[in-house]
Amino acid sequence: MNYYKNPEREQWKKLVKRPSTNNEDLSNFLKELFDDIEQNGDKALTTYATKFDKFNGNVLVLNQEGLTKLADRVEPSLRLAIEQAARNIRQFHVATAPKKSRIIETADGIKCWQELRPIQKIGLYVPGGTAPLISTVLMLAIPAQIAGSQQVILCTPAKNIEELNPAICFAAQLAGIKRIFCIGGPQAIAAMAIGTETIPKVDKIFGPGNQFVTAAKLFSQNYDTAIDMPAGPSEMMVVADSTADPAFVAADLLSQAEHGIDSQVMLVTTDEIMLTRIEEELQIQIDLLPRKEIAAKSLENSVGIYFSELKTALQFANTYAPEHLILSVQDAENVAGSITDAGSIFLGNYSPESAGDYATGPNHTLPTKGWAKTYSGLSVKDFCKTISFQSLTKEGLLSIESTVATLANAEGLTAHARAVSIRNEKNKYNRG
Repeated sequence: MNYYKNPEREQWKKLVKRPSTNNEDLSNFLKELFDDIEQNGDKALTTYATKFDKFNGNVLVLNQEGLTKLADRVEPSLRLAIEQAARNIRQFHVATAPKKSRIIETADGIKCWQELRPIQKIGLYVPGGTAPLISTVLMLAIPAQIAGSQQVILCTPAKNIEELNPAICFAAQLAGIKRIFCIGGPQAIAAMAIGTETIPKVDKIFGPGNQFVTAAKLFSQNYDTAIDMPAGPSEMMVVADSTADPAFVAADLLSQAEHGIDSQVMLVTTDEIMLTRIEEELQIQIDLLPRKEIAAKSLENSVGIYFSELKTALQFANTYAPEHLILSVQDAENVAGSITDAGSIFLGNYSPESAGDYATGPNHTLPTKGWAKTYSGLSVKDFCKTISFQSLTKEGLLSIESTVATLANAEGLTAHARAVSIRNEKNKYNRG
């Protein structure tokens, strides 16, 4: 890690910067990829899958029968873990799902309300990479199922459909997924945004991924496809004071660092000695990890900072706007009131981020790269849209005729005013 002591605010902009790629080169690559898939469909898709994911199969889609066969291979202990996680996730998302609004009578004879409708065609992306993200399947598919989306497909990379991870298949089946497409990376995003002979076009794409996947999601909006959020490489910040346990903090930092070499972890502390103690723990614990080379590479992009005041440390946390924020501080619940920008907050020494990754209930698909300033973590409402309704009686319309006409005429939109006045004129005539 790179360490700093009471950095001046002028330095903060540099310190909160995430690792990035050459955006110009990436944009050119994505344009070529999307154009190719739009023109050549599955043929282009298979070419990219072969090149980037070492795909060697003949079929891109795993149907329900194949899904069941693979899911049946999951060992009982893992099956039980997935089922418990699914129950907690479902319970939380059902409880926090948006409801139909009450009818608001804005004036006599004018009633307004909102109703929810599920987004019909959903595309889910689950990264493959060096770790099968079983939990991400649950986090994406369960709220889609609760929302009532009619078509939910899932894309995840593998060399062929026979080598798809059985646990991913079991989680998908548990959450109502009927088809998995064996495709990954930006080519999977392009396929769902455009549609091919095999993969249907969707209305909205969900799921995390590396910088290439995130860029592809943003690019897919050029094809009338919405996205959940810019959810790129994983990141975490720990704010620790003298009450924190160095071993716990080090374990939390490594739990994020092992995601990938482009992951980033940040340590902010108000106890200068804590920096040394946590560094010592990092060196001890990293050697115990099978993925220690990945974690070590990630730590090269990571930062440890000492601030003499907790207030300043929290201000820095808001500036960074982390995907995950652990507050390992005294009176964490009250301290959290100062946090305005974070994807998900974990309070106290016994609330590790990994608990939220798998089984507490709230969604772990969260905004990264500072997008927590404007985006929220996934929930059922992201799989829905709201339609507003208005119902006016004759008397209600008459009561706002002057307001509508005055505003419409001020904007030079005479037909808008007439759409109201013609009704009221006819109403007066009928009464006369």
